[in-house]
Amino acid sequence: MRLGSFVLAAQFPGQGQGEALHRAVRTAEVSEESGLDAVWLAEHHFVPYGVCPSAVTLAALLLGRTRRIRVGTAVSVLPTQHPVAIGEQTALLHLTSGGRFSLGVGRGGPWVDLEVFGKEVEAYEKGFPEALELLLRWLSEPSVAAEGDQFTFRDVPVVPRPAEALGSPTGPEVIVACTSPASVRLAARHGLPMLLGMHVGDEEKAEMVRLWRAESLAAGRPPEEVLAAPHVSAGVAQIADRRTQATETLLKSMPGWLKQGLDAHVTVDGRERRMRDPLAYTELLCGIHPVGTPQLCADRLAATSERTGITRFALLVEGSGDLSETEENVRRLGTEVLPQLR
Repeated sequence: MRLGSFVLAAQFPGQGQGEALHRAVRTAEVSEESGLDAVWLAEHHFVPYGVCPSAVTLAALLLGRTRRIRVGTAVSVLPTQHPVAIGEQTALLHLTSGGRFSLGVGRGGPWVDLEVFGKEVEAYEKGFPEALELLLRWLSEPSVAAEGDQFTFRDVPVVPRPAEALGSPTGPEVIVACTSPASVRLAARHGLPMLLGMHVGDEEKAEMVRLWRAESLAAGRPPEEVLAAPHVSAGVAQIADRRTQATETLLKSMPGWLKQGLDAHVTVDGRERRMRDPLAYTELLCGIHPVGTPQLCADRLAATSERTGITRFALLVEGSGDLSETEENVRRLGTEVLPQLR
C-alpha cells in the first residue's frame, strides 16, 4: 500500500494566494518527512479552488527540495497545453530527479482557460486522444513528426530522451485521469494506469478497474501486467482522535472553500454547468474516505483496496485550511495510519 498527499493549493476564504502556495510546499516537505510515498499536485486557472496554475512547475520546485518522495501531477491539463512542451518538461524532470516524477494528464473542463490559451472547445471535447498519443510518442521515440487535426510538424529529434538516458524501456510514468468509460478505454488502449477522482466511491471505482482490465486484456496485454497496474485512487484524509472531531473539522472549513472555488468556474461557451452543493459534497467525502481515527482510516483504505484492487492513494490533506493542522494531519497519516497498512 502506497499513500501520497494530494495538494490543490486551495485558497480558503480569507486567505491570500501566497498563503495557499506556502501551505502546498510545506505539505509536500512534511509528506516526505513523515514517510509518505508521493505527493500529487493539481493545477487550475483563474479560480481560488486551487491557485497553482502549473503542476509541472511546482513539481520541479518540490523535486529540488526533496530527495526520496515521488512527485506527480494530478493533473496536467492537456487541452490547454502543447503535448511536446509537456513532454520536454516531463523528460527534464524525469532525468534530473532520478526517475521520481510522474506525469498525470487529463482533459480538464470546458472552461474559459481554453479561450485564454488560444484553444478551441474542440480541444476539450475531441482533441484529448490525439494530444495523448503525441505526448506518449514524444516520451518513447527518438524523433517525432505529427500530421493530425491539431498538431502538424516535420520530424524533429527528441531532446533529452527520457527512456534512453536512464536505461528504461518505458521512460517516465504517465497516468490518465478517468471520469467516463471512454477515458477508461483510452487509458487501457495505451496501457496507462488510471487516476480516479475523490468524488467516486468504491463501487464505481471497482467497475472502472474491471472495465480497464477487460479492455487491456482484449488489447493483448499479459494478464499479470494487467492485474498489477498501479492505478491511483484520489480521496480525502483527516485524522483525529475521534471521528466526530475529524468530520467537524472538514464540515467547518471545506464548504466555504468549495463554494468560493466552484462558483468561480466560467465556461468558455456560456454553457450552464451545475456545481455540487458544497455542504452535501463535503458530507459525501467524509462518508466515503478515511476521515476519523487512525484505525478507522487504515481500515477504510484497506477496504477500498480490497474492493477495487487499487494500492496507491492520493489523499487531500489540506481540508482544514490551516497550515499547522495540515502538517499535523500529514504526520499522523504517515506515522499512525501508513504503518498499519504495511
